[in-house]
Amino acid sequence: MKKLLLFVFAVATTVAVQAQLKTPAPSPSQKIEQTVGLTNVTLEYSRPSMKGRTIFGGLVPYNKVWRTGANANTKITFSEDVMMGGKSVKAGTYAIYTKPAMQSWDVMLYADSNNWGTPAKWDESKVVASVKGEVYPLPMDIETFTMSIDDLTNNSANLGLMWEKTYVGVPITFNTDKMVSASIDQVMAGPSANDYYQSAVYYLESGQDINKAKTWIDKAIELREKPAFWFHRQQSLIYAKSGDKKGAINAAKKSLTLAQEAGNDDYVALNTKSLKEWGGM
Repeated sequence: MKKLLLFVFAVATTVAVQAQLKTPAPSPSQKIEQTVGLTNVTLEYSRPSMKGRTIFGGLVPYNKVWRTGANANTKITFSEDVMMGGKSVKAGTYAIYTKPAMQSWDVMLYADSNNWGTPAKWDESKVVASVKGEVYPLPMDIETFTMSIDDLTNNSANLGLMWEKTYVGVPITFNTDKMVSASIDQVMAGPSANDYYQSAVYYLESGQDINKAKTWIDKAIELREKPAFWFHRQQSLIYAKSGDKKGAINAAKKSLTLAQEAGNDDYVALNTKSLKEWGGM
């Protein structure tokens, strides 16, 4: 029994030591976050090193699809739509694959970013954008594979790839001007119905200027294209708090009718209760 306990203790100790063992990753990961204009760009990849090897034309063959790094897919994420290689790329996450050649590389965004390395079966329909980047020779070796987001303007950036004596940069275009123009148009047009509604409800619930809340809820209902029972419900509560019982009853009746038409039993019950309290039924 004693020998058995000693054996179990020895095994447990060995497992614990093994569980605590940590060694450096051969290809450490890197995450880059960069804002370009109004778009957030995130780049995630693993970084192999030369370690005395010939890289391009050796470890990485020419004219074959390369995983562009090591381990899991190299990924790029855009918070907004962008343009690459003359094609529109929707906001989202994409794998980056490349096809290196001596004079230029094909850099491709691939819709499926959950592969480990290159896909078992390449699907050309998943290539959402492809652009050719010229190879620029470097005067010294870059020991560790490096990616970057360079040459920033409000509307553009270069996706850079460096390793060995090679640099490749491909342009990405951002829709900053379009986004800013849309924002300017919205601001210049004034607050929306929802802006007025949310402001009015906030003033009601936080006990602030009820007359201002009354003005805002009226404006919200005026701007809204289609009547909404929840808008009129808040209008009735604001009017009631301001002391305008007649206005509160009229708003509650409108909310009740709209809620009945929409089949919303909760708002039917709320308005019915309020109307009874205010003498409207």
